[in-house]
Amino acid sequence: MAKISVLVDTDIFIDYFNASRFHALFDSARFTLYYSIITKKELLTKPGLRDSERESILVELTRCRLIPLSDSIAARYSDLRRLHPSLEKGDALIAATALVKRLPLMTRNKRHFQMVAGLTLFGE
Repeated sequence: MAKISVLVDTDIFIDYFNASRFHALFDSARFTLYYSIITKKELLTKPGLRDSERESILVELTRCRLIPLSDSIAARYSDLRRLHPSLEKGDALIAATALVKRLPLMTRNKRHFQMVAGLTLFGE
């Protein structure tokens, strides 16, 4: 069976760490999980983050694949910010990453992204 590739939004990681949700996604060999550089930044700069929490986050991220910022992602980000001024910067970068890499986005915040044409959304 072919693996399913998906870009994971920050909120899904947070629910996984804080509420032990989405184990089927993170613990299954059926999925190849990707994350944006902005997700790494959002996870590691949370106010009050303890060293043990930071270490747990970094360990979990090694199980996933980082998509670094590229010229094509930056250009798509710029387009999205111009087309959708209400789209938050972090969300625009995550959406741009998903679009450029042609990955569906797993998020609980579908309403944040629903205006982005061509973006496939999974989640609640």
